[in-house]
Amino acid sequence: MADKDNDNDQPAAASGTIDGPANIVGGAPAADQQAAPQAGVLGQYIKDLSFENPNAPASLQAQSNTKPAIDVNVNVNVAKLNDEVYEVELKLSATASQVKEDQTKQAAFVCELAYGTLFGVRNLPEDALRPFLLVQAPTLMFPFARRIIADATRDGGFPPLMLEPINFEALYRTQMAQAAQQSAGNAADAPASNGAADAPQPINLN
Repeated sequence: MADKDNDNDQPAAASGTIDGPANIVGGAPAADQQAAPQAGVLGQYIKDLSFENPNAPASLQAQSNTKPAIDVNVNVNVAKLNDEVYEVELKLSATASQVKEDQTKQAAFVCELAYGTLFGVRNLPEDALRPFLLVQAPTLMFPFARRIIADATRDGGFPPLMLEPINFEALYRTQMAQAAQQSAGNAADAPASNGAADAPQPINLN
């Protein structure tokens, strides 16, 4: 298959490396290390994976005549596990549909993946934490999730679906702009903030 992602590769840590789930280590002296911002990958895993081929073998025969239309949805969710560990969940959903001779649509396949990664972070300021978890983290995760989607569609009898790269920063900025507009409209009725932004809130990038 054309995808060159190496199963044994791990995304590079943003700063320093992770040595087990409890120890974040870097190349700086111990005193400097304690104060320096650090982040790294603790683990990666498939949380949920499904592939549906509801109209086989007709859907497989039809692909020789028409190329299916594919709709892709992307979601990123973040959960705080403790003060130094966050789970980032990247959800990818790809639905392919084909137009039959009578101009009606039928599902070719539906592939859904929830891919999780544990990130250890330390000394990241609030204004850097959200962009790291919602932009840099899914960017690091995407090639691994992309390979899983490609393998699943290939094993389902279709050409491997090679998802185009996703600009998570642009999606994040768009979502934040929309959230700012909504907050401005509801500012008069909203209670005062009490520093509740301790953990990033889930963000949907559809």
